[in-house]
Amino acid sequence: MPDIKHFDPEATLETVVRLFWRQGVSSTGIQDVVTATGLNRSSLYATFGGKQALYLAALRRYLEQRSQPMFRRLAEDERGLPAISEFFGGLIEARCSGDYAGWGCMVSNAHAGAENSDPEVRAVLDQHHRELREAMYAALVTADREGQLAPGIAPDASADLLALLAYGVNLRSRAGADAATLRKTVAAALDSIGVRTAV
Repeated sequence: MPDIKHFDPEATLETVVRLFWRQGVSSTGIQDVVTATGLNRSSLYATFGGKQALYLAALRRYLEQRSQPMFRRLAEDERGLPAISEFFGGLIEARCSGDYAGWGCMVSNAHAGAENSDPEVRAVLDQHHRELREAMYAALVTADREGQLAPGIAPDASADLLALLAYGVNLRSRAGADAATLRKTVAAALDSIGVRTAV
């Protein structure tokens, strides 16, 4: 007879996402996963594989469920610079308040951790960066078309700048930076490319 799962793999994976996101890979053992999910090791291994496979599944889920919807909204927004300002405002709010305050971004955390040496992890990080940068670029192209960019500002280079700024917000918030300080930093960066909209 086929093995019948008596748990919801999707709900379990979401629990694992939060665990790795909050604690990081190096600080999370398989026993932590067992405790958080209430499942035994054999069930976890049979469904997801070992710890590294479980982490990869969680990282991919984070990208699909949390990062990509934000990127799509930004890329499809036709307001240009106000959309970028709103993106950063929402990012700072998410990182500094609510249930996940102080956790940073699971992908940014992976960039800063030893796990980025794994080729499969790095592929997810590269995909995240590419999609973040493309969303910024799309918004900047709109801004350029609407005459919102300062003279001499190129959407291509500015997309790189803003993508790196988003990583900085994520990492600094995890290290305890407050929302007001992050808003001030973002405002200065946005002012340098022509934004005069408060974050």
